[in-house]
Amino acid sequence: MTRLLVASLALLGVPAAAYVVPGVNSAPQLRQRSCALPQLSEAHVFEEMPEVAPEASGFGLVAASVAVGAMLGWFNSRRQQVASVAGAAALAMAPAAGLAIVDYDAVKYLGGSDKVDINNANVQAYRQFPGMYPTAAGAIGSHGPYKSVKDIYDIPGLTEQVKGIMKKYEGQFVCLPVNEAYFIDRINNGMYAE
Repeated sequence: MTRLLVASLALLGVPAAAYVVPGVNSAPQLRQRSCALPQLSEAHVFEEMPEVAPEASGFGLVAASVAVGAMLGWFNSRRQQVASVAGAAALAMAPAAGLAIVDYDAVKYLGGSDKVDINNANVQAYRQFPGMYPTAAGAIGSHGPYKSVKDIYDIPGLTEQVKGIMKKYEGQFVCLPVNEAYFIDRINNGMYAE
């Protein structure tokens, strides 16, 4: 019953919404006379209609106000449904974060503990080990990926002093599989201290 009432009230508002009041200075309207006399010139076929003052129909205004009131009343009574539909539409349009890495089990080895992953950690993670940053950390970060922690000693160009520092902290290093999200940022992750 309610739907029928809302539909009929909405239909009442349609003619009122489509009604356009002509302007006061609108061009005069021309009407065509049907003439059976062939001798009449073209000037006699069309004549100007007298101007009529525009009137707004009282029924049209009432119908428009009833339609607007009915729609506002319907939205008010269905506020929860309208809000749910609007929320679902906004959620459907929002970009999905499905490709983001939300949970990485080895995040603690990227600098959040006393152990450092040599395949994925940024060079800044080695600052906790005196003497490792920047030379030894840079050498580890710019080479790899590594299959084991012992592979860091095969980096070309390392001096015995740098190898000795690496040997000192070898127990603090872990070698996990490469994670592309972190491996690419081992040298420059865009985070700078001021």
